[in-house]
Amino acid sequence: MLNEIELVRDAYEKRDLEALKILAKPTHRTINQKKDFRSVLMLSCHNLNHLLKIDSLDADCIMLNLEDGVSKQDKPFGLVLCAIFLSHHKHCDKKLIVRVNALEEGGYEEIKYLKEFMPDAIRVPKIKNKEEVASVCKLLNESTELHLSIETNEAWCNLLELKIDKKVTTFYLGILDLFADMHLSQALITRDNPAVSYILSHFLITCRVMGVKPVSFVYQEHKNIQEFAMWLELEKKIGYDAKGCISPSQALLVNEMFQDSQKEITRAKNIIKLFELKREEGITGFDDDMYGFIDEPIYKGALALLEKQKE
Repeated sequence: MLNEIELVRDAYEKRDLEALKILAKPTHRTINQKKDFRSVLMLSCHNLNHLLKIDSLDADCIMLNLEDGVSKQDKPFGLVLCAIFLSHHKHCDKKLIVRVNALEEGGYEEIKYLKEFMPDAIRVPKIKNKEEVASVCKLLNESTELHLSIETNEAWCNLLELKIDKKVTTFYLGILDLFADMHLSQALITRDNPAVSYILSHFLITCRVMGVKPVSFVYQEHKNIQEFAMWLELEKKIGYDAKGCISPSQALLVNEMFQDSQKEITRAKNIIKLFELKREEGITGFDDDMYGFIDEPIYKGALALLEKQKE
């Protein structure tokens, strides 16, 4: 692989797109179907040095970004580099997701091109309605997931209608673009703003009832780790277990704060054991000195927590 990367680097430094295309060879990949991910770290596909660090990054998912932050001149190079690195990572313990450009801004063509390189998931920005979702689903491999960015007025209004296929598994809250589309100042995005709390809560609950994983928004001030940690505390209280990141330090903190504690796991195991013993006696609702009242909904919640650990 080292020689191949040297060839890639040489072609990229010479801005030789045709040479890069020759090096992009479709391959069969083992699709990473992990759903219990926490950190989603953004990497710009035009930055070769960043792509070379994929193996060493401590993040559950790598977002191979072709959209924001990639100039128009760099987008063709980013697309081919994305394909090359997908091919090189035939088996990857990190979920490799490609964020393409908006559908009418080259997204359709990028999805068609990447199909042979088998990304774990495609993320589509600025989605609007179920018709657009259906058009993308037709282009994907059967095993490739479809992730959607919820960052337009139309997507927010149509949120409940967007999961039209089993391939649709994850929604990302694009709060900056959403506020801009609603003609609201982004200065309003603070932890104590009731509107922000409503958006976070509504987004999470709507996703959960549809069986879609909600991923909270990217916090842009990546050097302000203290404020980032306070956002994580708020989001965890609401019920989030995943967040977009733009730096390795953010990803590390997300992984740390969004893990289920051993105390929670032990509690769940004990509740399951107690409930199943009582159920054999015909009792499905009872008080326990340590855990309080236990009934079937409490039991199901404990089962769900342990099931999540297996994913």
